[in-house]
Amino acid sequence: MGGTIEFPKLGLRFLINRIAFWIFNIPIYWYGIIIAFAFLLAVLLALKHCRKYNIDPDNFIDAVLYLTPASIIGARLYYVAFSWDDFRGNLLDIINTRKGGLAIYGGILGALLAVFIYTRVKKINFLELLDFGIPYLPMAQAIGRWGNFVNQEAYGVNTDLPWGMTGDAIKYELALNMEKLKQMGININPEKPVHPTFLYESLWDLGVFLILIWFRKRKKANGEVLFMYAILYGIGRAWIEELRTDSLMAGNIRISRLLSIIFVIAFSVLFYIKRKRHVLSTAGKTGQLGTSSYGGILKELQEDESTETGEIDESTETGEIDESTETGEIDESTETGEIDESNKTNEIDKSNETNEINENKE
Repeated sequence: MGGTIEFPKLGLRFLINRIAFWIFNIPIYWYGIIIAFAFLLAVLLALKHCRKYNIDPDNFIDAVLYLTPASIIGARLYYVAFSWDDFRGNLLDIINTRKGGLAIYGGILGALLAVFIYTRVKKINFLELLDFGIPYLPMAQAIGRWGNFVNQEAYGVNTDLPWGMTGDAIKYELALNMEKLKQMGININPEKPVHPTFLYESLWDLGVFLILIWFRKRKKANGEVLFMYAILYGIGRAWIEELRTDSLMAGNIRISRLLSIIFVIAFSVLFYIKRKRHVLSTAGKTGQLGTSSYGGILKELQEDESTETGEIDESTETGEIDESTETGEIDESTETGEIDESNKTNEIDKSNETNEINENKE
C-alpha cells in the first residue's frame, strides 16, 4: 500500500507505505504508531511535571486510564453521527476503527466527560487537573497530524502556493468525490496541488502548546488554561476547516468549523467571567480586611501594634524630659554650691582683715 507524495514547486517527492510492518498477518499502520507515540510522549511529559504543580501522579494516571477509551469512543461516535450514510448499510463498520474515521472534537468531549466523572468520584478539583494536563493535548495533536500526511488525508482545496502538495491517493480521492464536492460549492482539479492543511494544523497546534505551557505558570484562576486551549485551538481550526475538502457536514454547514466558532465565543466569555471574579475577589480581600472574623483579628493586631508603638514613643519622650530636668537640677545645685563656697571665702577674708586692724591698734 505504498504511495507517492509530492510537493511539486519545492521539488520534493516521497514514496511512503502506509503499513509499517506486519504481526501475524495483521498490518500495523504508521498512522497508529504516530498517534500512539504522541499519546505516550504527552503522558510521560505530564508525569514528569506532576509534583511541580501539586498534582498526584497516581490520580493523573487513573484519569488517563479513564479518558483514553472514552476519547476513542467519543471520536468514533462523533464521526459516525455526521457520516451516517457511510454506515447505514453496515452497522458493524461502526466499531471497525481500522478503516479510519475518528474526529478530534468527539475525542475531546468524550475525554472531558470521563475526567469530570472521575474527579467527582475522587473529589478532585476538575478544572485544576485539566489546567495541568491540557497543554500536552495540542502537542500530541501536532505530532498526530503527521499520521494524516502518511495516509494522504486531511488536505485542502487547490492552491498555487509553493508548498502545495499532491499524491496518488489525493488525486484518486478527489476524482472520486468531484460531484459531491461540487454540491458543497467546492470546485476542484484533482491534478493540481492542494493545501497541506494537516501541516497548517500541526504548526498551529505546536504554537498553542508553547503558549499554554507559558500561560500555565501565570494563570490567575482554575479553568483559565483549559479555556485558553479551547479559544486558541478553535480559532485555528475554524479557518483551517474552511480550506478542507473532507469536512463532516450537516447540510451545507461544516460541523467542526461551527463548533470551533462556538468554542471561541463561549470559552472567551467564561475566561472573562473567571478573570473578573478573581480580580473582584482579590480587591475585596484587600479593601475589606475587617469584614470577616479573620480580617477583624488582623485589624486588631495592627491597632495594638500601633498603640504599643505610640506608648513607646511617649515613654521615650517623657524619659528624655525627666533626664533633662534631672540634669537641670544638678546644674542648679552645683551653681548654688559654688555660691555658698564663695560666700564662705568672703566671710573668712573679712574676719582676717578685722583681726589685722585690731592687732595694729594694740
